[in-house]
Amino acid sequence: MLKLSPLFSDGAVICRGKEIRLFGEAEDGARVHGELRDEKDRLLAKGDAEARDGHFLILLPPQKAATGCRLVVTAGGETRIALDISVGEVYLAGGQSNMELELQNADEGQTLIAAHVNPMVRYFNVPRFGYFCGERDQAWAQARWNAVGPGRAKDMSAAAYFFAMKLQKKLGVPVGIIDAYLGGTSVTCWMDEDWLKRTGEGRRYLEEYAEKTKGVTMEAFLEKEKVFRHQLDDWNGRMADYKAAHPGCSWDDVVAEIGPCPWDPPAGPASPYRPAGLYQTMIEPLLPFTLTGILYYQGEEDAARTEQYDVLMMSLIDRWRSAFREETLPFLFVQLPMWIEKGAEDSRLWPALRLQQSRVRDRMRNTGMICLLDQGEFDNIHPTNKRVVGERLYELALREIYGEKGETAPRVTGRRIEGSMMTLLTDQPLTTRDGKEPALLELAGADGRYVPARAMIEGAFLHLTAAGAAHPVHARYAWTDYGTVNLFAANGLPLEPFEI
Repeated sequence: MLKLSPLFSDGAVICRGKEIRLFGEAEDGARVHGELRDEKDRLLAKGDAEARDGHFLILLPPQKAATGCRLVVTAGGETRIALDISVGEVYLAGGQSNMELELQNADEGQTLIAAHVNPMVRYFNVPRFGYFCGERDQAWAQARWNAVGPGRAKDMSAAAYFFAMKLQKKLGVPVGIIDAYLGGTSVTCWMDEDWLKRTGEGRRYLEEYAEKTKGVTMEAFLEKEKVFRHQLDDWNGRMADYKAAHPGCSWDDVVAEIGPCPWDPPAGPASPYRPAGLYQTMIEPLLPFTLTGILYYQGEEDAARTEQYDVLMMSLIDRWRSAFREETLPFLFVQLPMWIEKGAEDSRLWPALRLQQSRVRDRMRNTGMICLLDQGEFDNIHPTNKRVVGERLYELALREIYGEKGETAPRVTGRRIEGSMMTLLTDQPLTTRDGKEPALLELAGADGRYVPARAMIEGAFLHLTAAGAAHPVHARYAWTDYGTVNLFAANGLPLEPFEI
């Protein structure tokens, strides 16, 4: 039976300016013919393929931006037609809960949902399942593209929404977002097992999970998973009701009223949090769809689990680029903001992971990273101001993908040591937003013992001294899980954390 992937359902956005890969299911050996036609039924592109192992892949030549098109696919007397097809920019939005946070739960979300209209921005939610089952297969078969309109886009990634809305306005072409994420997931969830085995750190994650779940049967896991999901859904429902009844309430208010979130997912053979699991159920079904680029927000789950996040993330980027058949596929990601739990000690794990993220950006071509050092919230790992996230990703895309001027965070680019003073050079002049002395800067001597430093700003230069580091060798900034930063460039973006 002839089937198009749900990615090519009515209202789909397909990628402009690159080879279009049209795929689905058909009987083995069937000759499948595909056409893309414009709104006046003029042929734009056509191609043929032979189905193998129940699947077909038709390659169509690159196209310019367009709307109102249709896809026509035929095989063995069967015909499938997808209407209202757009050709434009298509981004995959991936990661964990801060990318997953939906527009309906974000600042401004309810107001925007009630009135927004932009049929040129569309999104496709990949069903979130950790294993293949009948319920997952049904959800995938029913998955569809949705356009932004009044009462719609509630379940769209808020960060991706703000990115897409601004990008569409700038470019004037359709913009599609494929949402593929799940809260609480490790970077290792999003690579296949064979790829994970290519790195020692990937193998460690696999081995530790295998040991943790030794002897756990599928039946036992599914029973525990059912209980966990029931408790979590109940808590989320009560939280939503409380927040609706108490607008502007704090996180402390929520927890005091309904108790802490019962987050304790069971481990087992079908857990969505197992290494390699979600690559199978949420990424492979998308392959080899053509993308403009990738938006990625993840790392919280791995901060306490690895000192080699950079190795794992570079491996992820390589894997996704290989899977989506583009070695230089743009990969734009979010550096973790400030965060600490109430009552917790400063672990210094988050600043370490932030630096690992910046190393990924520095070492891999066609990658970009936004800085959110000023956007963290005390005791809230899920800040709801996602406009900042999306619009900073937009500015990054302008520079990295579209060759235009985009505002980026200032960075330290060099240093000079003269006696007891270290002078840092930044790529943009700095100022303190609060008018106070620069905060969170430290110096260390040859012994590596860091002490707080005093700083004087002179345009793009930071002159650092510290009583406890008479002969400075190293400097670092924002080496804390949570703190208040006050160093900014004139464009309003915070100085990127560093260790030099």
